[in-house]
Amino acid sequence: MLDIEQEQIKKIPYFRPGDSVEVKVWIFEGSKKRLQSFEGIIIAIRNRGLNSSFTVRKISHGEGVERIFQIHSPIVSSITVKRCGLVRKAKLYYLRERTGKSARIKERITTTTTKHKHNMT
Repeated sequence: MLDIEQEQIKKIPYFRPGDSVEVKVWIFEGSKKRLQSFEGIIIAIRNRGLNSSFTVRKISHGEGVERIFQIHSPIVSSITVKRCGLVRKAKLYYLRERTGKSARIKERITTTTTKHKHNMT
């Protein structure tokens, strides 16, 4: 069972809650398929091996939109970290009630030693 799971696991970049990411997802429309980008802030990560997922939140036309992505799903084409956020909580559900400047997250400054410490690729 573990061998089958190891075959399905994809190589993904290191990210944490508070990071701004761009997730490219395959969208199937009839017989066509195309890539769609979803960019926002990671508010939660659920680590369950092959069933791991993360929640991304963005503001679209004044409304908050959240989407849950399975990390190792074939529908997810790529995950790109745009900006590293500095937060002290694992779940950022409090951002749902906040708007405007109060919903901003400070940027985490990473050094070369930090990157090697976390084995970032």
